[in-house]
Amino acid sequence: MNNFQFPIMLNTPQAQFGFVLLIIWSLVWKGMALWRSARNGKNKWFFVLLIFNTLGILEIIYLLFIDKTTVKTVDNTSKKV
Repeated sequence: MNNFQFPIMLNTPQAQFGFVLLIIWSLVWKGMALWRSARNGKNKWFFVLLIFNTLGILEIIYLLFIDKTTVKTVDNTSKKV
């Protein structure tokens, strides 16, 4: 009844598992970067991160190097997130 077939490169269980891991990896980084850019009001970055799928590379660059926000902790000290 189900006539869907994976492309040849995804015929093995190991390749399918790797593909699923790659999707999860990308979604985690994309979610964190989109959340941070929306929270900080950086609309241009939000749309760039939303449109381009770079398997987490652009999202990691944004989170580690572009976003320079600080968060106040409970003891009123600031630290970079």
